[in-house]
Amino acid sequence: MRLELGKINIKDVQFGEETKVVDGVLFVNKEEMLAEIGGDEHVKSIDIDIARPGESVRITPVKDVVEPRVKVEGNGGIFPGIISKVDTVGEGRTHALKGVAVVTTGKIVGFQEGIVDMVGEGAKYTPFSKTNNVVITAEPVDGLKQHQHEKAVRMIGFKAATYLGKVAKDLTPDEVSVYETKPLLEQLAEYPELPKVGYVYMLQTQGLLHDTYVYGVDAKQIVPTILYPTEIMDGAVVSGNCVSACDKNPSYVHLNNGVIEELYAKHGTELNFVGVIITNENVYLADKERSSNWTSKLCRYLGLDAVIVSQEGFGNPDTDLIMNCKKIENQGVKTVIVTDEYAGRDGSSQSLADADPKADAVVTGGNANGVVRLPKLDKVIGHLEVVNVIAGGSDGALKEDGTIEVEVQAITGATNETGFNYLSAKGF
Repeated sequence: MRLELGKINIKDVQFGEETKVVDGVLFVNKEEMLAEIGGDEHVKSIDIDIARPGESVRITPVKDVVEPRVKVEGNGGIFPGIISKVDTVGEGRTHALKGVAVVTTGKIVGFQEGIVDMVGEGAKYTPFSKTNNVVITAEPVDGLKQHQHEKAVRMIGFKAATYLGKVAKDLTPDEVSVYETKPLLEQLAEYPELPKVGYVYMLQTQGLLHDTYVYGVDAKQIVPTILYPTEIMDGAVVSGNCVSACDKNPSYVHLNNGVIEELYAKHGTELNFVGVIITNENVYLADKERSSNWTSKLCRYLGLDAVIVSQEGFGNPDTDLIMNCKKIENQGVKTVIVTDEYAGRDGSSQSLADADPKADAVVTGGNANGVVRLPKLDKVIGHLEVVNVIAGGSDGALKEDGTIEVEVQAITGATNETGFNYLSAKGF
């Protein structure tokens, strides 16, 4: 599949009479957008704010972050199986508004939701302090079940990103990047002298509110399978989970997966990027065994020399990560695992809940238990009191002077395990 990704660079977002892009500024008709994304019987109110880099603004609890995109040429539409029909995506042309993100917030759904600060110490840890954020505050009707609440807000986020993305359809991109992966036999024949490398993409699927969707299907229901990398770049995988904010993959990260980008950057020169194997993370041992068996089998079936394996979440998924690593290595395929660490506030605890000698090539996104003190900011979008109960926070996290003391895991994207973050660590 060959995908052209047209990038329209946005330097500012403002409210205006018409939703359009002029000279790198995205103007948003607030009333029109509210009408477009509203109407869900589970939501009693919706509001839209703008939060720009450097502004004294805090957004919490953050649920999802989505990049506005639109399908210009080729099969299907953006977010297949969610917003568009389930046509296979990943080829043709897609336009993206770069530098813009839709951020959803409102009353807390589950305790694993996060903080995005647009300035100050917290801004150093989240990549979404650098985007111009269109923030949707969606408040549920009273007595709504958690899973209904999560779905309602999730769909509003995708509707908002779709609404904004449409303005990019007829724009001339500032840059066009081309990504191509050919059918397997053609791909292998094209660079026979280069090592064949794949990517095992672990998706968070561990129980209620820990959902990831593949063409609209809850990935709990899948067995590991092969996707073209361009399908993922074109919206085939989206988030619906409330895993800890620091290492969840918001939908924005699925669309902009750094591992895929880097493998394509080296494709044809240092390696032959063969494709992506998606697999789920499971609760029960039998399911973990099944998925890791299939994942390792597919690595061998593709004839890979090496794979990168990235995790989403921590704790229980560490077992899935190490199972995948061991079994893939046992197939004669070299692995590099990408994870983060929960090594305690002083960094002296065991970093992962599972380990194995075969996991000897590790990239870390940093220690999520590190403590950070966030300053009081002028404006809060959402509900500030949740910092006392979200993962990484604790009773008393919100101080009397308005400052906040939390672990890094409370900050959205701080230790992201695809590398979409600013932290890492070195071993000595």
